[in-house]
Order: sequence, then C-alpha cells, then structure tokens
Amino acid sequence: MPRALITGITGQDGLYLSELLLSKGYEVYGLIRGQNNPKLDLVRRTVPDVKLLTGDLTDMSSLIRALNASQPDEVYNLGAISFVAYSWENAALTSDVTGKGVLNILEAVRLYAGDDVSKVRFYQASSSEMFGKVQEVPQRESTLLWPRSPYGVAKVFGHYMTINYRESYGMHASSGILFNHESPRRGPEFVTRKVSQAVARISLGLQDHVTLGNLDAKRDWGFAGDYVEAMWRMLQQDQADDYVVATGETHSIGELLDAAFAHVGITDWAPYVKQDPAFMRPAEVDLLIGDPAKAKDELGWEPQVGFAQLVGMMVENDLAEQRALDGR
Repeated sequence: MPRALITGITGQDGLYLSELLLSKGYEVYGLIRGQNNPKLDLVRRTVPDVKLLTGDLTDMSSLIRALNASQPDEVYNLGAISFVAYSWENAALTSDVTGKGVLNILEAVRLYAGDDVSKVRFYQASSSEMFGKVQEVPQRESTLLWPRSPYGVAKVFGHYMTINYRESYGMHASSGILFNHESPRRGPEFVTRKVSQAVARISLGLQDHVTLGNLDAKRDWGFAGDYVEAMWRMLQQDQADDYVVATGETHSIGELLDAAFAHVGITDWAPYVKQDPAFMRPAEVDLLIGDPAKAKDELGWEPQVGFAQLVGMMVENDLAEQRALDGR
C-alpha cells in the first residue's frame, strides 16, 4: 500500500487529493497546523480514513517527526497562506509559510530520505500568481516569472527552491504551476465563492448586493477536483518536472457574474453588484491564461469540468447550504 503525506490538508485541494489517493488504495496522512484547528472536524468528517499528524511548515522538527511517523512514498506540499489579498497585510508571515516553508519541507524530506533520494517523491504547489505582470500570453512553463504580490513572490521562492533541490540532490521533486482552481469547498474569502454565495443569498432574498473590486481582471478557472489528478500524475512519472495545469481559457470577473446570476435566472446583475476600491489590489494581475499542452502531452491530463459547469456547481452548493441555514 503506497503512503502519502499531505500538508495543507484542510484546504479544498487537500480534501480532494485525499479522496483521490484513498480511492487508489493509498494510506494517507495529513498535517494539521495549530492547536484546536477550526477545520479539524471538517477533515475528519470529509475524509475520516486520513490519519492526522500535528505539524507546521515553519517548524522543521515537526516536519521530520511527521515524516518519521508517516514514512511516505509521496509528499504533497499544499500548505500555504494562500489568500493573495492577505499577503500584503502579512507579508513577512506569508514569506515564512508560503516561501520558507517549502525550503523546510524539502530539507526535511532530504534528511529523512538520507542516501536514497529516490525514496520519497515530492510535489510542490506552485501558482499562476508567479506570472503576475505577464510577459507572454498564454503562460507556459518557460514564461518569465514576474510576481505582483507578496504571495506571488513567496511562491516563486518555493518554486525555484524545488527546482534547486531536484538539480542539487537528484530529488524527484515536481512543481505544478496551477492556475485558479475552484470548487464548492473554496473559502468564502475567494472571489469565486464570494460570488456564488452572494448569488445564492440574493436569489433567496437573504441579501441585496455583493461588493467586489476589479471586474475586468481575467483568470483561467478550473475545477479543483480535476487539478489534484494532475498532481498525482506528476509523481507517477519516471522523471520529475514542472507543469502548467490550466484550462487554456480565460474569463473576467464580469463573466463570472454573468454565469452565476444566470444560474438563478437573473440576466442583469448590475443592480446587485457594487464596487469598492478597498477590494482592489495594490498591484493588479490583469490577465492569466495557461497553456496546459505539456501536461496534456506528458501526463495525459485534461480538465473535465468547464467554466459554466463549475460556476453552476458552486451556486447550487451554496443554494442548498443557505436554504439549510435559513431553515427552508
């Protein structure tokens, strides 16, 4: 039975990846950070067969203990402070967790593996936010990185550190440069879930508007459940490498609003949407669109869920959740 250790197991990717690995017969271990983690019950309820360990990406000794306890064949580093807006307010903490945390887990894996560097295969969750002020459209593995947020800068550090450990020590260490991927499990602070939740509440008469920032920003949105399959496939390759994981399509926030409101029968969303400069980024990333050709050719991976289907899935989930909360 193969064994896997997942950091960041409380996030949407961690939950979907756990379900995928369990379905493939893995013994799965998840790293939980902090005392009385508020998402602990969510993980236990969603993936009860996952064995949970306590640890923190900023504490290497806890990572080494987790590796010794789980004895993994594969390590998936999904842990990060991942909300971009938060990274400007907490740049140092973001750098420590999202950036230096990658170094800590890489070094812990190297020390754990000892002379047999092929003992553990490693996945790093890189991000399309690394492209930032995009230098090429679409963005591919060779595109120059130009991050536009402390989060993006921290992800670039982790990305290049993963490459460095692969080249310096011969580790089987791969990075997935994942473009925006969403799901009903996405946190409500992220714009897609903020929109789907608000649309559900507006359609039920529970609120009258939603306040957003830049409606013209464009993103390449896919389904998180599809993207974890690409992570797993990377670690099944003979040689480690880096891969863009994306749909190859881009949609604006305005188009997201079109799809979400249309799902509840509202064709003109203007009366329900307000803009506030407080939600604008200090340095905006205007256009992200990935070229997933390498992932398709080498991993045999393709997204299965389209944009409209994804938005509909999220709105339906929030309609059910809001009805339950409202006692309907």
